[in-house]
Amino acid sequence: MTEPGIIAAEPPNPIVSDLVIMPDIEKRLEAFVRLGHGIVVFPGGAGTAEEILYLLGLLLEPANRALPFPVVFTGPAASREYFDQIHRFIGTTLGAEAQARYQIILDDAAGVARAMVQGLAQVRDHRRHAADSYGFNWLLKIPLAFQLPFKVSHASMRQLQLSHDAPVHERAANLRRAFSGIVAGNVKESGVEAIERHGPFELQGDATIMRPLDELLQSFVAQGRMKLAGAKYTPCYRLVA
Repeated sequence: MTEPGIIAAEPPNPIVSDLVIMPDIEKRLEAFVRLGHGIVVFPGGAGTAEEILYLLGLLLEPANRALPFPVVFTGPAASREYFDQIHRFIGTTLGAEAQARYQIILDDAAGVARAMVQGLAQVRDHRRHAADSYGFNWLLKIPLAFQLPFKVSHASMRQLQLSHDAPVHERAANLRRAFSGIVAGNVKESGVEAIERHGPFELQGDATIMRPLDELLQSFVAQGRMKLAGAKYTPCYRLVA
C-alpha cells in the first residue's frame, strides 16, 4: 500500500506482487492499521518514524487503549542504535505508556514470530468476544486529526503545536505531521520545490521536545537515513525551541 508522493519519489519494492495506491499518506496509514492484525517495524528513516508515531498516536487514543494490537520493532543487531534512539525519543516525548505499546526484539527472527503469534491470539480472542471482523479492524477509533491530509507547507509546519501541554495522542499526531513534512522536504517533489524556493521548514515547540527531536534527526543523518544513496544531506528543516 502506497500513495502518489512515495511512488513519485521511488519505485515499489521488487518483491511487491499487488500494489494499492491510496490517495494520500493518511489513508495509506489508516489502511495499514485497519487491515493489519499486528505490525512488525524494520529499521528505516524519517518515514518509518512517521509511521511509528501514527500507530502509537492511535494506540494511545483513550478509546483504543484496551484494544490488543501487537507491535514489534526488529532488525539485525546492527540496527540497535536506530531503535535505541527511537525508543529514547518516544520515552521523552510521549512517555512510558507509549513505550509499553511495543516490544524491541533484535537479531532474533524466531523471537519476533513467537511474540506476534502470542499477540495475534489476543487479537483473535478480543475480536471474537467483541463480534468484530477478523479481516478489518472496525473497532479501532481513528480520530479526524489522523484522517485529514496534512498539507505540508512552511506555514503549516511552523504552526504545529509540539508541546507537552497537548494530550499524548494529540502530541503524537503533531509529531507525525512534523515527520511527514520532513519526508516531503527530503524526497517529495512538492516539498523539495518548496524548500528550494523558501528555505528550510521551521519547527518550533517546547525545548523538552525539540532537543530529543534534534538528537533523533541528527542520528538519522549520521546513519545515512536522511538522504538518497550517494547524496550529501542538506537539512530541509530548522528547529526552534
